[in-house]
Amino acid sequence: MKNRSETGSLEKKLGGRNLYLIGMMGSGKSTTGVPLAKIMNYKFIDLDDVIEQSAKKTISNIFKEDGEDLFRGLEHQVLNEVGHHHSLVVATGGGVVTRSDNWGILHQGIVIWLQPSNKELLKRLSQDKSKRPLLDGINPEASLEKLIQEREAFYAEADLQVVVQDESPVEVAKKIIKTLPSILTNPEDQFSPQTTAN
Repeated sequence: MKNRSETGSLEKKLGGRNLYLIGMMGSGKSTTGVPLAKIMNYKFIDLDDVIEQSAKKTISNIFKEDGEDLFRGLEHQVLNEVGHHHSLVVATGGGVVTRSDNWGILHQGIVIWLQPSNKELLKRLSQDKSKRPLLDGINPEASLEKLIQEREAFYAEADLQVVVQDESPVEVAKKIIKTLPSILTNPEDQFSPQTTAN
């Protein structure tokens, strides 16, 4: 792990920019986000959790009762609100990348694509007991493959791509921290994060 001074140097270069984790369901955005935020001395936010608190129902129920379009609208509203804060690690939903107006918010921070192999994703999702609305159906494997094909070009718009194998979330977090300086090579390349007035 980087020592305190190295991490502090990275924090300074980031200038409070949010780190947005994108990728398919099961890619480890939430589990990686927690140790990443801890190492960076940032706050962690899971976008889906905030949406559920706001809607007072689960993501599965939002999809079932209100439909995907309404969910995407809620997701955009919550992302927009989160974007007015700084020094956050944000685990996003797998489909956040599909709306062009979300990218204006995402690119105010650093967008990090966590990319396990399709085989690793299937293994993880088969062990995941939580409901995945877009994988409901007779053939989850085919549904996942279709989603990956639809979204891959969007994910490729990320600032940083991190290939994930069978590492632990902490190991993935360390990999992100090790790789981040490569896209922050210019010391003057610092952002002026949007902040919310107290």
